[in-house]
Amino acid sequence: MERTRRFLTSLGFPPGDAHDLPASSRRFPDGAHYRVEIPSVEGPRVLAAVLEEAQRLSVTIHRVSQGSGILMLTDAEIKEMGRMGRETGIEVCLFVGPRAGWDTGAQVVSSAGKNLGARLRGMDQVVYAAEDIRRACALGIRSVLVADEGLLFLVNEMKKAGELPRDLVVKVSVQVGAANPVSVRWMEQLGATSYNVPTDLSLAQLAALRQATAVPFDIYVEAPDDFGGFVRHYEVPTAIALARERVHRAAIAVDLLRRYLPEAQPSARGPRDLGIPAEPS
Repeated sequence: MERTRRFLTSLGFPPGDAHDLPASSRRFPDGAHYRVEIPSVEGPRVLAAVLEEAQRLSVTIHRVSQGSGILMLTDAEIKEMGRMGRETGIEVCLFVGPRAGWDTGAQVVSSAGKNLGARLRGMDQVVYAAEDIRRACALGIRSVLVADEGLLFLVNEMKKAGELPRDLVVKVSVQVGAANPVSVRWMEQLGATSYNVPTDLSLAQLAALRQATAVPFDIYVEAPDDFGGFVRHYEVPTAIALARERVHRAAIAVDLLRRYLPEAQPSARGPRDLGIPAEPS
């Protein structure tokens, strides 16, 4: 194993998981140690609830992300979410779709194939996904959530070619599942702006990831029970209540940080590198 470990080290990777838990010197561009994201903010009413609860609990939210997809929002809803994000200095990150789980294939509904649900199935879906992103960007969105390596590469190429805004933030979904330093560095090379690590990695594994890449990590402080739930239209009140509770849990997490690691600094509201929505084109 030593020969393999030496070769990994020569490539700039850690030789194994970092069980000594070394402190990281990496910071956000504004010098902050951490930021706060609220996931599963599926529409304007849920975002309004998040903003109201954040103000009530004095929690600074830096990003909200959505899971059902750009396709499931009307132009008016996207513009309204963009307006709220713009006025409060919060990044609004929307998931790209349609994905394999929306297609007619059977593998995605099998017990062994469920992990394919967020991938793009066939070239037509790649085209649909790119069009989904074009639409969101035209409506002012500057942050998207992707779960397919091919789409990640394509979006990066479109940014370089001026087909998409160069300041577009590309967040990689937890559903991609890359869980080792080599794979996560590859996500960065493909164009990831931030990476949502798998929810069950140990501190030693996270520390090894941190040594291999400069991309910010999105980490669930409290993980969902699974990824099989849906936010249905008639359950909007439940979604709003859940969003308020997520802000409450974020407040608890921030309080713990302030209590036990007071030297860790959060970003102020609206740092320049966030994908804060722009005016629609």
